[in-house]
Amino acid sequence: MTFADLGLSDELLRAVNESGYTEPTPIQASAIPSVLMMRDIIGVAQTGTGKTASFVLPMIDILAHGRSRARMPRSLILEPTRELAAQVAENFEKYGKYHKLSMALLIGGVSMGDQLAALEKGVDVLIATPGRLMDLFGRGKIMLNGCSLLVIDEADRMLDMGFIPDIEEICTKLPKARQTLLFSATMPPPIKKLADKFLDNPKTIEVARPATTNVNIKQYLVPVSASKKRDRLIGLLGDDVRTAIIFCNRKTTVRDLNKALKRDGMRSGEIHGDMEQSERIAELDRFKNGEINILVASDVAARGLDIKGVSHVFNFDAPWHPDDYVHRIGRTGRAGATGIAYTLITPDDAENIANIEKLTGQTIERLGSAAATDETSSADADEAKAAPKGRTRRTRGKAASNGEPAAPAPDLTEEADAAPAKPRRGRRGGARRDAPNDAASIPVRAEAPRQPSRAPEPRYPTAEPIDHNDAPVGEDKWEGPFPEFLRRPIG
Repeated sequence: MTFADLGLSDELLRAVNESGYTEPTPIQASAIPSVLMMRDIIGVAQTGTGKTASFVLPMIDILAHGRSRARMPRSLILEPTRELAAQVAENFEKYGKYHKLSMALLIGGVSMGDQLAALEKGVDVLIATPGRLMDLFGRGKIMLNGCSLLVIDEADRMLDMGFIPDIEEICTKLPKARQTLLFSATMPPPIKKLADKFLDNPKTIEVARPATTNVNIKQYLVPVSASKKRDRLIGLLGDDVRTAIIFCNRKTTVRDLNKALKRDGMRSGEIHGDMEQSERIAELDRFKNGEINILVASDVAARGLDIKGVSHVFNFDAPWHPDDYVHRIGRTGRAGATGIAYTLITPDDAENIANIEKLTGQTIERLGSAAATDETSSADADEAKAAPKGRTRRTRGKAASNGEPAAPAPDLTEEADAAPAKPRRGRRGGARRDAPNDAASIPVRAEAPRQPSRAPEPRYPTAEPIDHNDAPVGEDKWEGPFPEFLRRPIG
């Protein structure tokens, strides 16, 4: 089957051929004729299967007939991230170059003035993220009652990002008589409920089992201790890695890892949510044109980015959500090519990996032995030995209260026969009934030599007899006999 068999216009076929494509992918072959027949579509397909073109191509031919009006877009495509929205816009420019269709990109991080100016002229295609669209709609800058075609792309990602309430509200602003296309890599219950509510007798197209990974991607799990992850990653970035995307769970990890790779002389860049949109686009362009060959990214770049020739994907952090694993490794092995995906795992990632294997229905090959996990345990043990003992640590040695070192604890094995524990006593002070009554059966502890006892000191000092003749000469000198009561001890 070729694209000419799908019913597309000659102008569109010319643009597709110039882009280097001759045969449609399974999702394209199934979806394009149905979209041209104005059917509602539910497309379930994993990333890298060409689902973007499966709605962009028929939309161009459908919108070729008609005229746009100011602030009233004729069609709306909702994308979860700025990068995906920008990529869909590139597809429209590439495939629609022989059609006179106007397009506007409505995303955050870009000047709102330029976007409003494009809307004022009227657009055939509006590509937007839900947040920016709701913002402009609330200001009265855009009307959706003229939109006859709605595309909800990456619906499961919309769910993860909390956009479902916004999408439901947007759908209520659109005409009921419209065509709706919903695409998702997975079909969780909330997405199924959304489709049942807003799609009219949709045709479901499923080209692969939900949440399956691309068979062209060789997957490995790499056990490693948390402290050795960076060294292990650098070791894996060998000569056979042409271009690679490294995914991290946190933005701070993205920045720190990119700095470390640059210090090691690697041509790496980074992309994450804290960057301005212009910076993110510039970094992606550097990666696409080969200026850098390693891109460290957060999950903002995990879905939908179509970058040709990515040979490897590395999960520096095991993803928290199983669906993210499918989308991350889907950046390689695209359009029939092969790819390799490594996931560095620590003992703390066991539950996440179990969920991933359960979702994908396969056991991922472990690379190497479990020595890496044992290394973690031995390292922790060494650290515990080196750590200073706290004040509350209980020892058999008697601790000195004046800061001197505690007396060494006796050898328990040698002491066991000679000095068993004393029998515990009952509540009233007597020996427990279960204590042995035969004195001969109780081993006798060797007693330490007794120290000579000292008589207790008196509470008050004893007055010594005083010879009055030793008294100093003066007016206070007593000339009479020494009083008897002074000779008795005080108290």
